[in-house]
Amino acid sequence: MSRVCELTGKKAMVGNNVSHAMNKTKRKFDANLVKKRFYIPEEDKWITLKVSTSAIKTINKKGIAAVIKDARAKGFLNK
Repeated sequence: MSRVCELTGKKAMVGNNVSHAMNKTKRKFDANLVKKRFYIPEEDKWITLKVSTSAIKTINKKGIAAVIKDARAKGFLNK
């Protein structure tokens, strides 16, 4: 499974390691992802999602139902 947030679509970015002598080599910045279970009371079931930590903060603020509704509208979540 790829390292992509299922709610926000965040994925790895590409950048450079820069040494003291300003030599540049390619590197990858992975998204900070966590596999987490959420309970949805409207559907009375548990779902497991691979989400970024910033998405977890958004879920804590808005609620899981609102965040899933937005993700489905944007096409990130197909469940």
